[in-house]
Amino acid sequence: MQMPLNAFKRALAQGETQIGLFIGLAHGYGAELLGASGFDWLLIDGEHGPNDLRSIIAQMQALAPYPERLVVRTADHSPAAIKQLLDGGAQTLMVPMVESAEQARALVRAMRYAPQGIRGVGTAMARAAHWNGVSNYFAQADAEMCLIVQIESVEGVAQLDAILQVPGVDGVFIGPSDLAASMGYLGQPGHPDVKAAVEDAIRRIAAAGKAPGVFSADPAMAAHYQQLGARFLLVGVDTLLLRNAAVALAGRFKSAAPTGAAGASY
Repeated sequence: MQMPLNAFKRALAQGETQIGLFIGLAHGYGAELLGASGFDWLLIDGEHGPNDLRSIIAQMQALAPYPERLVVRTADHSPAAIKQLLDGGAQTLMVPMVESAEQARALVRAMRYAPQGIRGVGTAMARAAHWNGVSNYFAQADAEMCLIVQIESVEGVAQLDAILQVPGVDGVFIGPSDLAASMGYLGQPGHPDVKAAVEDAIRRIAAAGKAPGVFSADPAMAAHYQQLGARFLLVGVDTLLLRNAAVALAGRFKSAAPTGAAGASY
């Protein structure tokens, strides 16, 4: 069996624009529903979504036949959790709240085998290696790993230039909501000061030769960030798409319902 190639990582390196969607429903059936939906990539969210290792693997399995490129967001920086996600088949990880070059270097090491890193060896139990069925897995695995670090605090922005110098960081994703909170504008990711910080970060990331990414559910704002150089964007959340569509559908029929029908028989 051949080693799966990381299409997401290659697209970043080639400067391709990739449009993506958060997956927060935490179930394989819901994830598969989004297969071949037209997005370039899907983010399985292990930070805010109610996921665990088993549900994340189930979603990767459900989406394996489909063209969307998969990224998994971790809950934290735990090397043990990273090891399990990589053994489970994830090749691209997005890690939240990175605030220093030291943290970024530690994450790079967590995603690589010794001597370059600290990833534990256990391919006999690893879906990633198809349980020792992938030929030359060890010779190829590190090259297919892709690390996206999230900058979402004032401290992270202050340390951005140093983080960008860390080898093995493939892209930097800006989280406007947490950044807004860190700047004192909780719940205001569109605040002019937050927007200016995001714009500056995108320019700095691109100038350093890394791939910039960002989240915005506002189509105009997302298009603006793309024009500035963002190359991988999240533009929506599956949970909100479902809820908003349900609310709109119910409201359309509720508002159209006739009044004064008390006592009617059916």
